Amino acid sequence: MLAATLISLGVVFVAELGDKSQLITMTYALRHRWWVVLSGVGIAAFLVHGVSVTIGHFLGLTLPEKPIAFAAAIAFLLFAVWTWREGRSGGDDENVRVAEPRYVLFAVISSFVLAELGDKTMLATVALASDNNWAGVWLGATLGMVLADGVAIAAGALLHTRLPERFLHILASVLFLLFGLWMLFDAALGLRPVAIAVTVTVALSAIGAGLVRLRRKRANESARQSRVESSPESA
Repeated sequence: MLAATLISLGVVFVAELGDKSQLITMTYALRHRWWVVLSGVGIAAFLVHGVSVTIGHFLGLTLPEKPIAFAAAIAFLLFAVWTWREGRSGGDDENVRVAEPRYVLFAVISSFVLAELGDKTMLATVALASDNNWAGVWLGATLGMVLADGVAIAAGALLHTRLPERFLHILASVLFLLFGLWMLFDAALGLRPVAIAVTVTVALSAIGAGLVRLRRKRANESARQSRVESSPESA
């Protein structure tokens, strides 16, 4: 069991580095408390790898990838809309409303379960469970995912303390949108060239819109400062 735990931990930890799960985790950590996100990741990892062990060790089945990918894509598009509406609900950066922890926890768990079903990490766990102690594989895979995504949570929490709330909400909604579009066109529909074209176009459009908004904000601040300096009181 110890050998199976260590092998699974190492395999899953390495597989998760740079994977979409880390980006998803960082996206949540940009906006929410680290312990809420980490709790959701832990529960989701426990569930996903429990399914993997069951499939690999006890059933020897495969999962229907395209229906799961389609469901994940729809979920992330809904998360994008939800996050955008949260960011628009406040009047300024300090008053942006953040969802309650119980709703965030459910969102993290559901999005991770959908994103990981059929992913390479889950397939690796299925393969490991077919030849090793199932309990060790389950424990090691869960710990490996939590540790890898903990790195992303630390990065997101650091950015959360340094960037304005409204900017973080907009960034998170754009990332969720990109995740959803990529899963829809690539994994669900099998149209990778279209997925690349759509996600790159949306990303560039979002960057362009952000630069235009930043430029307008700076121009307004400069104009306001000029009016203040030219007013009779300042003279």
